[in-house]
Amino acid sequence: MKNSLKVGIKYEHKFIIPKSKTVPNLYPESEEFKIMPEVFATGYLVGFLEWACILAIKPHLDWPAEQSVGTHINVSHEAATPVGLEVIANVELTKIEGKKLTFNVEARDSIDVISKGVHERFIINKEKFDNKVKEKKLRN
Repeated sequence: MKNSLKVGIKYEHKFIIPKSKTVPNLYPESEEFKIMPEVFATGYLVGFLEWACILAIKPHLDWPAEQSVGTHINVSHEAATPVGLEVIANVELTKIEGKKLTFNVEARDSIDVISKGVHERFIINKEKFDNKVKEKKLRN
């Protein structure tokens, strides 16, 4: 972590929703998802919010040796967003507890606030993390 990682860091991230980020594309193996409405999927919304948080703190980490992983998310999904609309995430780093980071997150499209909540991330050493994952896989 660099000394520049401080509470109050804000970031705005924009993305135009493609068909590939809609509910029918969430799990291609799921027949149930395939017949659902073609709107921004909650699973992809979560990833979009995580992406915004990563971009917010990336300049303040020793990237790529130091990264962050999501550890908790508590967000609403309040409105449907169809293909072609732009979504905008606004995130703010509100708390730093050692390597644990807490963000307030919100997303909106051109019509509605579509999501708000809290997201936590943990700063990791990529090499050590990858080694733990390899060990876990070997124990299986």
